[in-house]
Amino acid sequence: MNRIGSGLLISLIIAMPVRAEQPQDFLAAFAAQAKNDKDFSGFSASRGEQFFKSRHDGDWSCSSCHTDNPAMTGKHIVTQKTIEPLAPSANPKRFTYAAKVEKWFKRNCKDVLKRECTAQEKGDVLTYLLSQGR
Repeated sequence: MNRIGSGLLISLIIAMPVRAEQPQDFLAAFAAQAKNDKDFSGFSASRGEQFFKSRHDGDWSCSSCHTDNPAMTGKHIVTQKTIEPLAPSANPKRFTYAAKVEKWFKRNCKDVLKRECTAQEKGDVLTYLLSQGR
């Protein structure tokens, strides 16, 4: 391939849009992980809501910062930083980048649970969040 052809190919590759993941992509990944648990039978929005609003024997719940309505803007209870809505219906940018999804689940689960969330817990919460604002 000559220089012009190589340059054109590189330009096309660089210009190609990067596909953002969708929330359903994460649900599928969480389901694949959760299937390792013999008791896994699917995700539940009601179980996700209960998880989201419960303090889990700690000081915080997910709703402490994200509010009881995840389609609304929240505020971090320590830093007072504004948090954009968590529900994808209110904030289409949520659950579109794997690195961010993993980072925030890891950090927030450790804050709320003092451990990482299981795939079942992540899937239940995401199922609940997807049910909001429809």
